[in-house]
Amino acid sequence: MEEDTVVTCFYFDFAARSEQSPVNMLGSLLRQLVTGLDEIPKVVVRGFQNEKKAIGGRGLQVSGILKMFQAITTTKRTFICVDALDECVPEHRMVVLESLGQILRASPNARIFITGRPHVRSEVERRLDGTATFILIEPMGDGIVKYLREKLKNDTTPEEMTSALEANIMESISQLSSETYVEPNARAKLWRAMQSYRGLRADIRI
Repeated sequence: MEEDTVVTCFYFDFAARSEQSPVNMLGSLLRQLVTGLDEIPKVVVRGFQNEKKAIGGRGLQVSGILKMFQAITTTKRTFICVDALDECVPEHRMVVLESLGQILRASPNARIFITGRPHVRSEVERRLDGTATFILIEPMGDGIVKYLREKLKNDTTPEEMTSALEANIMESISQLSSETYVEPNARAKLWRAMQSYRGLRADIRI
């Protein structure tokens, strides 16, 4: 607050992929950005008024949102946080990344922080003109085991779990070096164990 900095964020939820369009995502970021200002900029007001004059009074489009966003971020230091980019629908992800790239190129005061699984790295590099810096974060084996034990402890159907099945699941999980990659043999073994235990099947995606 002392540095007059604005932070906006958006989380791509796997369960709401179809609803989270580029317009939805960018509109959410713009709304957060405007909320942090003392008054609504004229460029934003004009943008909404112009769209209302269109036939049918259509809502804002990506191009219009970007113009408003860029007008604000050119004068105010802005951080844009986008979480779980890999959960964004691929065709939407292309538009999202191109839009974020336009914001960066037009707004020297803007910075973008993105999280996602490794398979979207090439898209990020390509759409952001290779200007991104990457940091790989991998879960520790003991952290995965602690999480799994906690889930087992709070399961609502403990009578379905046997000591042999628990040991099988723990052994399979401990072989994972990260959530994003599973050895084929470990995947098959883990899936067989999870098929016999419906409680864990609902909580863990392979």
